[in-house]
Amino acid sequence: MIKRALLSVSDKSGIVEFAKGLVEQGVTLISTGGTKSKLEEAGLVVMSIDEVTGFPECLDGRVKTLHPKVHGGILGIRDNADHRKQMETLEIETIDMVVVNLYPFKNTVLNPNSSHEDIIENIDIGGPTMIRSAAKNYNDVTVVVDPSDYATVLDMIREHGDTTADFRMELAYKVFEHTSHYDTLIAAYMRKKLNKTAYPETFTVTYEKVQDLRYGENPHQGAAFYKEVTDIEGSLATAKQLHGKELSFNNINDANGALELLKEFTEPTVVAVKHTNPCGVGTGINIFDAYMKAYEADPQSIFGGIIAANRPIDAQTAEKINEIFVEIVIAPAFDEDALEILTKKKNVRIMVLEAISVKQAPDKKDIKKVNGGILVQDINSLLMDGDYEVATERIPNKSEIEDLMFAWKVVKHTKSNAIVLAKNKKTLSVSPGQTSRVWAVENCIKQSLEPIKGGVMASDAYFPFADSIETAAKVGVTAIIQPGGSIRDQESIDAANKYGIAMIFTGMRHFKH
Repeated sequence: MIKRALLSVSDKSGIVEFAKGLVEQGVTLISTGGTKSKLEEAGLVVMSIDEVTGFPECLDGRVKTLHPKVHGGILGIRDNADHRKQMETLEIETIDMVVVNLYPFKNTVLNPNSSHEDIIENIDIGGPTMIRSAAKNYNDVTVVVDPSDYATVLDMIREHGDTTADFRMELAYKVFEHTSHYDTLIAAYMRKKLNKTAYPETFTVTYEKVQDLRYGENPHQGAAFYKEVTDIEGSLATAKQLHGKELSFNNINDANGALELLKEFTEPTVVAVKHTNPCGVGTGINIFDAYMKAYEADPQSIFGGIIAANRPIDAQTAEKINEIFVEIVIAPAFDEDALEILTKKKNVRIMVLEAISVKQAPDKKDIKKVNGGILVQDINSLLMDGDYEVATERIPNKSEIEDLMFAWKVVKHTKSNAIVLAKNKKTLSVSPGQTSRVWAVENCIKQSLEPIKGGVMASDAYFPFADSIETAAKVGVTAIIQPGGSIRDQESIDAANKYGIAMIFTGMRHFKH
């Protein structure tokens, strides 16, 4: 039976109604601070915590519930004769329910106006201690941290006078999820404040659910989308969906790939992605020009793909997009006429991401799941580390340099082994995921729908042999960008010199697996 309940909540939504329901069932209320005041304002009789402990709150309220008469009342095992005897001797009364949610640390740390002192002061001590105590003793104590559980708890008490053992265990599980998330946020703040960039012996992260997904990569796989808690500006998690079906697992994965590539560009640019790889990228004088370049690069692969733009979508561009089927169009804004055009198709997802050009903070980590563990690495935030080196006799001209830098941005976000052919700030062809570099070159050439002559080629890693250079030369590639670093670099340099190709080394590779 629940006779006494301790209520102390930061999130006070629904607490008055819940407390009234408890009182109607004969439960005595114990409370502290703001919660006690709110309940008393509602006309409820509430015991203060110092009536329980016989000891006043002190140190500006930092110490109030950390007392044996509180924790003894929570942790005492009811059917343990020795515990009952000790509690009787020490005059400790049982506390049968603990209703607590914690100081709003997350809101404080996300508030740009919060000082370090504000943030530290919002680290809850008594709250986590009480709910962990109650969760440990879930056989005897009901612990509630989520206001959405109030109704179920009241229904059970009205029907049985208590909650069920199975439900109490569910509530205890919620506590440990809650405190784990809470402590991880605190550790993340401390890590950032101390500028800890090394990889610790234990690695703990926390995410919050955005939504359940219909399924994962395939219909037989369950899935959900979770977001980071801090520093997520410019991510898909902050985008607003204006129209269309709900996002799928593959939609989110593909759209993220499109956004990460798009962030490399400052000029009007459109990125089309299919199965996480770019299939068409164009930079133009305006967003329509950029879209047409991206579309014409591969009109077949863009069908059913993701389109991301770093400028608002206008009506002219929307009309062209609507000529084909796409899964998602994401941009910082849409003109009213453009929205009217695009929403004629009921299933296309229209997404607005105002901060579409904001990049991830360089201290972020990239996490990949493997069987039995995870791989953690720094995000690939650099395009080049310093300036490039001209490795050949011929120096690339200004136009070639612009196309080489364009292609280098695209190849960075293409699955290895990756080759990109480009001309006039437009991809001619993208070849991802080949097991041989020369195959990647050959496939890229084969897939181009336009003459390659006068175009440039980018490779995400060095050429181990001269065969790729010779293959590119046959179709008129005039300039190449690659990391360099092979023990056979000279062979590639000699081949480029032989065919009058300009070649630059970046000194930085961009494998993507």
